[in-house]
Amino acid sequence: MTDTPPTLPPRKANNPLDGLTLEMLLHRLVRVYGWAELHSFIRIRCFSDNPSVKSSLTFLRRTPWARQEVEAFYIAYGHADWLNSGLSDDPANG
Repeated sequence: MTDTPPTLPPRKANNPLDGLTLEMLLHRLVRVYGWAELHSFIRIRCFSDNPSVKSSLTFLRRTPWARQEVEAFYIAYGHADWLNSGLSDDPANG
């Protein structure tokens, strides 16, 4: 018997979350929508009460239902809006 490394499932090219960290996703949503508008779409307190990326990441990582809502919103609205915005992931470059 040979020891072969486990194979990873094939990457899905049409999955907008592929290769995207939660932090990158959140930064993109905030840059496109801002905290107030993001809270109007996704009613979670970390987007309205003294919002910050750090506190939101802590909450989203500990709260699966909230993370699923944010990811679903990004897939439905944020990804296409991000692509069309002309913004980059580097805040210094637009």
